[in-house]
Amino acid sequence: MPTLSVVIAARNEAANIGDAVRSAAFADEVLVLDSGSTDGTADLARAAGARVLVTDWPGYGPQQNRAIDESAGDWIYSLDADERITPALAAEIRAVITEGRFEVFDVPRRSLFVKRFMKHSGWWPDRTRRLFRRGSARFTTHVIHANLATEKPVGHLKAAMTHYSYRDLASVLEKMNRYSSGSAIDLHARGKRGSLGGAIRHGLWAFVRTYIVKLGFLDGAEGFMVAVVNAETSYYKHLKLREIDHARRPLIDEPRA
Repeated sequence: MPTLSVVIAARNEAANIGDAVRSAAFADEVLVLDSGSTDGTADLARAAGARVLVTDWPGYGPQQNRAIDESAGDWIYSLDADERITPALAAEIRAVITEGRFEVFDVPRRSLFVKRFMKHSGWWPDRTRRLFRRGSARFTTHVIHANLATEKPVGHLKAAMTHYSYRDLASVLEKMNRYSSGSAIDLHARGKRGSLGGAIRHGLWAFVRTYIVKLGFLDGAEGFMVAVVNAETSYYKHLKLREIDHARRPLIDEPRA
């Protein structure tokens, strides 16, 4: 039987790490890379049955690749601390790694926004690559939304994992600020430039795409809230891109030599 490692990169995830590790208990190994937590995350992970390595934080993608290299399984499943592997998904994972028809799989995520698990708004099925045979995939190094890159055909798991992405509005605001900053850095690295007009256009389109095109209105109050959050994130992302760009330009009234 092929062996399976579930890897989790975490920092200050005391509220999540125990349940995340326990949801992966079916695996041959659960490996947690803790990057300097101060809330007991590492101890809680060990108590739940994980092997824990305490490391620095080189970024999400590099940390995931470090976890891959440190893990022992023939197959690897990358799990975030705010995600849970359901029993149905665990059974499907065991089945597909035994069959070996594909070397990389994506999985649908059922995500929470404050009080509702979203069914529309672009949040479902939200497929993301997470399961792969060792040597068949690596994570990219984007600041935000680093993803599992592969040249192999990708299979599709049917059972969903559960994602407790936004439990309250405080976490919404924190992530919106962090994601807009990281995304602006990624865009700048790709040679993109920002402007006020562009920020307004991108923000408006993000709202329309989420609420109308992606049927967010069917998700009730939370659908409207997600559309606003997406609009604000896009707006501030492009404003921050403009800020980065301007920081690298000389001041208009800067005297010339």
